[in-house]
Amino acid sequence: QVRLVESGGRLVQAGESLNVSCAAFGATAHGNTFRSFAMAWFRQAPGKERQFVAAISWLGGAISYADSVLGRFAISRDNDKSTLYLQMNSLKPDDSAVYYCAADPNSEIGSRKEVAYDFWGQGTQVTVSS
Repeated sequence: QVRLVESGGRLVQAGESLNVSCAAFGATAHGNTFRSFAMAWFRQAPGKERQFVAAISWLGGAISYADSVLGRFAISRDNDKSTLYLQMNSLKPDDSAVYYCAADPNSEIGSRKEVAYDFWGQGTQVTVSS
């Protein structure tokens, strides 16, 4: 079983930056390695549906972002450390949410759709105050 553990979420002021991480455990036990998982970040604010934030392919060559974060957020991965990152800049109160990482062991390119992802983390809370 692949286990994803997010960290780094906290309370920040609007305009500040924050980097959240997602460490993957057990990938080799699943029969794959982290470098063969497409990865993504999603987020969910209170009372709202979970929404796509960003996705990245195996080697990081293909990246996509939601329009709402394009130009402010950057997704990256370190396959040697089995870790996914999300650098968030110019944060806004609307960015407040629980941020989840997700892994897709079946595709090279990360999808924008939740249903594509087999493994999810427990989430890390990001709160942006105005």
